Amino acid sequence: MKTEGGTSLKLLGQALLVGIFTGIVVGIFRIGIETTSKIWLDLYHMAHQNPVWLLVIVTGLIAVAVIAGYFVKQQPHVGGSGIPEVKLQLQGKLSLSWLPILWRKLIGGILVIGTGLFLGPEGPSLQLGSTIGQGVGEKFKQSKTNSRVLLATGAASGLAAAFGAPLSGPLFVLEEVFHNFSPRVWLNALAGAIAANFVVSNIFGQKAVLAIPYEHTFPITIYWHLVLLGIILGLLGHLYKLGLFSVKKLYLKIKILPRWLHGLIPMAFLIPIAYFWPIVTGPGNPLILSLAKTITAQGWATVGMLAFFYLLRIVFSIISYDSGLPSGIFLPILTMGALIGATYGSLMAQLGLLPRHLIINLVIFSMAGLFAAIIRAPFTAIILITEMVGSLLHLMPLAVVAFIALLVDELLGGRPIYDVLAEGMQPKSVENKTCGKEDQLTVPVYESSQLVDKKVAEIEWPKDTLIKMIRRGSEEIIPNGRTVIAAGDMLVLAVDSNQRGYVYDKLKKLQEVELDG
Repeated sequence: MKTEGGTSLKLLGQALLVGIFTGIVVGIFRIGIETTSKIWLDLYHMAHQNPVWLLVIVTGLIAVAVIAGYFVKQQPHVGGSGIPEVKLQLQGKLSLSWLPILWRKLIGGILVIGTGLFLGPEGPSLQLGSTIGQGVGEKFKQSKTNSRVLLATGAASGLAAAFGAPLSGPLFVLEEVFHNFSPRVWLNALAGAIAANFVVSNIFGQKAVLAIPYEHTFPITIYWHLVLLGIILGLLGHLYKLGLFSVKKLYLKIKILPRWLHGLIPMAFLIPIAYFWPIVTGPGNPLILSLAKTITAQGWATVGMLAFFYLLRIVFSIISYDSGLPSGIFLPILTMGALIGATYGSLMAQLGLLPRHLIINLVIFSMAGLFAAIIRAPFTAIILITEMVGSLLHLMPLAVVAFIALLVDELLGGRPIYDVLAEGMQPKSVENKTCGKEDQLTVPVYESSQLVDKKVAEIEWPKDTLIKMIRRGSEEIIPNGRTVIAAGDMLVLAVDSNQRGYVYDKLKKLQEVELDG
């Protein structure tokens, strides 16, 4: 049985199953990180009383780096956030076994993120969900197309469960990872995300990661602050990406340690940071929540402290992530954005150019702006921050800051960070001559596409590619050579499963825009 949008109710039931299982796994993941984080903070507290505990800390950090590094050595795609891997899987360019990734990512992520490194659980949660979606698809022997839908559903569910944001999870996967807003994708992804969020909220008692109250409307007469702040965020976001890509190359030049033991490097830096400034450590949500009190303090010392914390976060976040340990950068990016907003707001308040009670607004707007500049998913940025802080009253200034930050990064030649990371994981796409089973690729036709207003026969399609159907609104068209392609069409292509990635790249160049997975 199918719904009006062509979505199988059986597939929808499996999507709900994916969401429930993902909620359970991510709930365990979040509790595990919170528990280990508390243990490490207690150890640093005891080290202040008795330095002997530093030996325990050093031994424990070495053990974590070795264990997590060994997991990555066994399964290289356990390292990092996992989002680039999910993108490649959905594009048909990467094939992974789900179970070996699942348990290693779960245990490795808890161990690593719990130490206090400037790393987040959101990317790993997304990958955990995707592995569950893949596993459910294999269990029910789903087609390749439906298996990808379930994989995307799991990814959306994982991110929703990690942030406590049931709308942002699916939106991010649709906007940045899957690039497909067809009913088959978004309905299942939303269903899974709602189920996952229900599980973590009502069974595990997990709430939204951030809950910052801000009640004052930002006056339009001082919107110039938003423009200036957006420019700053765009510049710093671009700088962050350059740093992330550069330091990764430096790690690869280190020959003293094998790649799988590079996690020992950030662990060594972590000890003095956590010893002297424990509030700065970890993904960053406690630090963000503490800013509400910090920014009320007047004086240049507050401005300097906030600026120092930002510099510390950006440098150590890059060092931590590029080490290759299982971890993510979502929440660390939001933390850096919050610190930029707090620093800028405190500076302007100190100069008498901004009422002090509006600094908290800039903290929140800056999180969306930096996220938009780095991740290049502005709609997700706006909705995510709105969900996390629980207010719909400030969408306009959020949108302004996010748009300007994104525009600045665009003018500087910036690209979505996960696209660049994904490209570094794969060899250049070449045509695969081996014949495989038939697979399906769905291509959205955008207004700027070269395909618009062209007849099917006029297009030089990749070899062995057949247009099976054109979805135009609620209409399904079986095309022939004279059928004219229109903006907004969804082209359903039959391709060789072994050439899916190749066809994807060819069509991407043909359209000169991003295609869906």
